[in-house]
Amino acid sequence: MERGNVTTPFGRRAMTLGMFASQVVASEIDSHQSIDKWKLFRTVCEAKAIVGVSDRALAVLNALLSFYPKVELTSGKGLVVFPSNNQLALRTHGMAGTTLRRHLAALVEAGLILRKDSPNGKRYARRDTKGSIGDAFGFDLSPLLARARELQTAAADIALARQETQLARERLSLCRRDLSKLIEVLRETDPVSDCDDLQQRYLLAVEPLPRKPTLAEIEHVLGKLGVLRAEVLNQLEKLINLRKLGTNDSQNGCHIQSSYPDSPTESEQGLGNDTQAGLRSNGGESVVLDEPSVSEIVRTNFADKPEPMPTEQRHSTQAFPLSTVLKACPDIIDYGPGGEIRSWRDLMTAAVVVRSMLNVSQGAHDEACRVLGPETAAAVLACILQRSTHIASAGGYLRDLTRRSLRKEFAVGPMIMALLRSHPGNVSLAS
Repeated sequence: MERGNVTTPFGRRAMTLGMFASQVVASEIDSHQSIDKWKLFRTVCEAKAIVGVSDRALAVLNALLSFYPKVELTSGKGLVVFPSNNQLALRTHGMAGTTLRRHLAALVEAGLILRKDSPNGKRYARRDTKGSIGDAFGFDLSPLLARARELQTAAADIALARQETQLARERLSLCRRDLSKLIEVLRETDPVSDCDDLQQRYLLAVEPLPRKPTLAEIEHVLGKLGVLRAEVLNQLEKLINLRKLGTNDSQNGCHIQSSYPDSPTESEQGLGNDTQAGLRSNGGESVVLDEPSVSEIVRTNFADKPEPMPTEQRHSTQAFPLSTVLKACPDIIDYGPGGEIRSWRDLMTAAVVVRSMLNVSQGAHDEACRVLGPETAAAVLACILQRSTHIASAGGYLRDLTRRSLRKEFAVGPMIMALLRSHPGNVSLAS
């Protein structure tokens, strides 16, 4: 940083170490760096909790950006805007002067803008003989451009945390619903079981949850409910076994031979077949039951709902190691925290940044995470980024892959292998 570029505030405003640090950061902009100012503004809005600014301060920043004549923020001397307070008040919907000055100071303190005060404290620009702006005094937007990557990473972290919390809330809702109904099934089929105690333990587990629980609070309650759910399922399985034994002893005279041969494939698919709904295996034959048993009630209502998987165990379900995904899609590494990806969480953080850059809607990304899983959705976005020059609409393509996955017509493996084969150095690996 050139020492002659340091500016101090006008009047009684004191110079602080934070202001000097912001000027140092602003002076280190890459000469070729540029970014859409409105995309960057939306990124700041998403990361406002980390940046430490209010929504009113963001309204003032929006007004300042509107005075910058170009859409792209580019490095150079032209990043200073010089509106008067009256003009700023008009573009902030009539914000009072004292409020406006307070939020301008908050933006300076947060390191999003710099003051470049003139000798008399006025905001203006000097033009040369050709009409071009020479020196300008007002608010410098250079810190925004210099911190673009940092702000994108912060916004991605917040979006990822919000997404994980939403998925955890969904798992909690499913677990609560399933557990309530499983306890009712146990109460109806086994009156001697202590269902009141189970119900009381369930209520004690969910009662401490606040109205808007954090991810850690949800995971803690899910752990307690998981133990309780396993206990209820164990009791129901014991009832099923007792019912089978009772049926074998009492119904020895009436047997109907099943017309469907037994095989591993057919026995798995035949659970929902209407022709076998009232049959139970008994030594190679089938026994007619007068009423549905507990096992059928449990299978009908709860068999399709898998046990919620803890967050720390999801990464182990990946069919491909992270190194293989990065070898197939090296372009996404630049968007990871600090320009590198060392874990699946780093890949998911980079995917959130890439989602915004490729103009993929939040809804399309959330649906992909719900259907494919967060890690697989991140790997798919990495593949889309790698082939972005050949894809007209990244958002539409992601939605199509999500729909195909629901129909069991898509898997990420062939996509990764195709990208591996496209790199000359990975031919042997892909084969």
